[in-house]
Amino acid sequence: MLKYRVAHSLTNDPVAELTAKMADFKKLDEENAPVIPLAIADGKRAMEYVRQHAKEFNLSPNRIGFMGFSAGGTVTMGVGFDYSAANRPDFLAPIYPYLSEMAIAKQSVPADAPHLFVCAASDDQLGLAPHSTKLYNDWLAAKKTAELHMYQKGGHGFGMRKQNLPTDTWIDRFGDWLNLNGFLTKAKP
Repeated sequence: MLKYRVAHSLTNDPVAELTAKMADFKKLDEENAPVIPLAIADGKRAMEYVRQHAKEFNLSPNRIGFMGFSAGGTVTMGVGFDYSAANRPDFLAPIYPYLSEMAIAKQSVPADAPHLFVCAASDDQLGLAPHSTKLYNDWLAAKKTAELHMYQKGGHGFGMRKQNLPTDTWIDRFGDWLNLNGFLTKAKP
């Protein structure tokens, strides 16, 4: 679990504060622009740390991925578009990501892009479904490995919440995808 830097909250209810600002994404992007590179730097440092300590965590150093939800998807893709050998994820899993026009939406897919698993719902209240389809299409156009799960219903923030909808089992599809790409099999020494 990564704790990354976020915009300063002025109230005791940051969720309500953020929700009120979501009516104007352009203004919100401008406000968050200075913080997004800091959050992405936190993500890169976390990748480096986990990879450096993989042996002590009993992890395979070449099977370390990065997953984030909503704004965490922004961090995920910030790491996934710009990395070094030390902090390159082996796979990316942005779940209903927000791709800020100012920060990362105009990035191009790296030549050695990690595998990509994207998941979102078409009825996302924030209108973020096109962000997921854009990522998927960009990865396909670059001839990189990608899988997209776009659910009809689920809204924004479905996460692991049970709603008696197909989104309830997205984590199983993610497990299937990890297995298909060899991320769950025992690494050969």
